[in-house]
Amino acid sequence: MREFKEMVASFHDAGLQVILDVVYNQTAEGNEHGPTLSFKGIDNASYYRLTPDQLRYYINDTGTGNTLNLSHMRVIQMVTDSLRYWVTETHVDGFRFDLGTILAREPNGFDNQSGFLKACCQDPILNTVKLIAEPWDCGPGGYQVGGFPPGWAEWNDKFRDTVRDFWCGQVSASALAPRLSASGDCFNHRGRKAWACINFVAAHDGFTLNDLVTYNEKHNEANGEDNNDGSSNNRSWNCGVEGPTEDEAIQALRERQIKNVLATLLLSQGTPMLLAGDELGHTQRGNNNAYCQDSEISWLDWNIEKRGRSLIQFVQQLIRLRHNYLILRRSRFLTGDYNEELGVKDVTWVNASGSEMRVEEWDDSNMHCFGMLMDGRAQPTGISRRGEDATLLMVLNAHNDLVKFTLPETVGGREWSLLIDTNLAEISETSNFVSGDSYSATGRSVLLFALHPDAFS
Repeated sequence: MREFKEMVASFHDAGLQVILDVVYNQTAEGNEHGPTLSFKGIDNASYYRLTPDQLRYYINDTGTGNTLNLSHMRVIQMVTDSLRYWVTETHVDGFRFDLGTILAREPNGFDNQSGFLKACCQDPILNTVKLIAEPWDCGPGGYQVGGFPPGWAEWNDKFRDTVRDFWCGQVSASALAPRLSASGDCFNHRGRKAWACINFVAAHDGFTLNDLVTYNEKHNEANGEDNNDGSSNNRSWNCGVEGPTEDEAIQALRERQIKNVLATLLLSQGTPMLLAGDELGHTQRGNNNAYCQDSEISWLDWNIEKRGRSLIQFVQQLIRLRHNYLILRRSRFLTGDYNEELGVKDVTWVNASGSEMRVEEWDDSNMHCFGMLMDGRAQPTGISRRGEDATLLMVLNAHNDLVKFTLPETVGGREWSLLIDTNLAEISETSNFVSGDSYSATGRSVLLFALHPDAFS
């Protein structure tokens, strides 16, 4: 424990917070055939959810054989005491709750006013740290993305699936736009903030980002289950060849696709979550279920080659942009509604002609190139007052061919600077354009422009 405390302190000294991944949904005692190690022998009927008509058997909403009974006051006390210990003694900054739906289950199912959730909200210690739910389990009604109360953040697998599909050419602008806007269709209710939406494309389960653009199929043979383990629903595209290749065109496309996904993740509204190793091109050789691997398949290789260093620099650039441009991390949701009092529309969706998207374009399944115009004058807080942030334009082109994209006319300025083009290794300092200019968006690329404000705007 001393080493853990020292680690947390070192991270804090470096300006980094520590989120502890915790599992309070099940134990190692399994089902009725499992061993009696602890809670079964202490008070089986209190600590576990049992089938009402046959108390010998366990409800298995976790997939591991048993489910902790967070409806019981002593179980709530045990979990909250444990959480408080980690905060007060080790100074962690928050928790990510595995299978978080379990924590809010009552006898009749998921309840966002459950005893445990209320205990966390009123606790003078726990209500000061970050609480992040994995908002699903495998029980009835277990999928609860957007269902947790204000104060909680949640993993958003809708972002993961939609971003993967968009860059594979499987969905259009109408599917991606809500995900770029912190998934307000799921989270914008009851006073929740945009940061409650945890965006991710890869996690500890499934393909790494590198493998997402390198393999169409899982390759889990090393796991010893004849490649039957792990999901086959990967929403991946190998760019033309399965696995590593010497084809330079395919290598370039894969590199651009990786940058496209990274840019989509780090430039979207909400809170981005990046899988360790994705910033340097880590591969698990197509293994999407590597939890059982203590080998080179799962290890991170810190002997970083030129490609990995280039990706790290790109991620650093994206993080700097997210830090410097507050419009990229608003706590208020961007809705696209026109604020008549302020005369501002916080986000406008534009087509390649530089005009606002029309209904028929939203309905077009082939609409794979569009822009997101984020107006820095939009109201940033609950106070009805114009913002003073920069105005940004993000262009996403998932077409396989070049698209001439016209920079839109907007209030407050006419000159644009190019900040990101995932097809370019470097951006020229003289990459300036004016509204009405046409920019060539390479097939499968992301662009980011910043508006230079007029002197009197």
